[in-house]
Amino acid sequence: MMADDSEFITRLVGFGLSEKEALLYFNLLKYGPKPPSLLAKSLKTYREDVHRTLTGLIDKGMVNPSLDSPTVYTAVELDIALDAAVRKHESELREMEMKKQELQDLSKRQRFSPSDEFTSFKIIKTIKELIAVTIPTITSIEEELLTCVPIEGLVLTSLFGVNEVAKQFIERGGHIRVITDIPYSGIEVVQEVLDIGEEVRHFSEYRGIIFGVLDNKICLNAIDADIRRISLDETTKWLWTDDPIYAQYLTSTFNLLWEQSTPAEQRIEELLKEGPRSI
Repeated sequence: MMADDSEFITRLVGFGLSEKEALLYFNLLKYGPKPPSLLAKSLKTYREDVHRTLTGLIDKGMVNPSLDSPTVYTAVELDIALDAAVRKHESELREMEMKKQELQDLSKRQRFSPSDEFTSFKIIKTIKELIAVTIPTITSIEEELLTCVPIEGLVLTSLFGVNEVAKQFIERGGHIRVITDIPYSGIEVVQEVLDIGEEVRHFSEYRGIIFGVLDNKICLNAIDADIRRISLDETTKWLWTDDPIYAQYLTSTFNLLWEQSTPAEQRIEELLKEGPRSI
């Protein structure tokens, strides 16, 4: 795969596609319409896997199937496809807002026990501020750090000194568990955190909330964050709070995902056997 091809696919992933969706869409865009059998051969994968990926792309409005048999799939023109993907995200955002309102309405009918401790909240607005808050927080905790982030989050921790602080925390007896989606290109950065003693698991194509919980009290939760853009000055929006009730909720969420995920060592072994994907 040429460097320009690789960069284009990376940008598609940054736009919200999974790695498989980006590879398949690029293949159709560059080489023209194909049936699933030829796509599976080009992408060196199974037809069942291609069908699942095509379903996701059709749902996003980025691929169209033919009406004849055998079915041939065509990439929608790039500008039209990207507009469709944006509309899809906007629709999902509206749905989340509706669910948020429903939860707020339901909460008024419940008798939640208020926290005995005073809790504080603040909004973090840049990646630089996020790093500046994260490092001293890890330094101050004593027991455990849980985090659920895309692979780009681990790149951030590697580039901006968080891993060194995490290593010191583990050496003091602390425990770190990480859930992420590990592609072939992420093997090196995952191995880095494994080497310092973190436990890492792979959750395929995870697109849920991004968060961290420290000592079951301090929470960092992404509200509007695109950490695929790795720049200290990049605008972001995270919630920081020391509310133990919210921490308990996120910890429960994390543990549920943890049980459904695959150890990073197993995922890396599988990726190395497959080798880098090519088009």
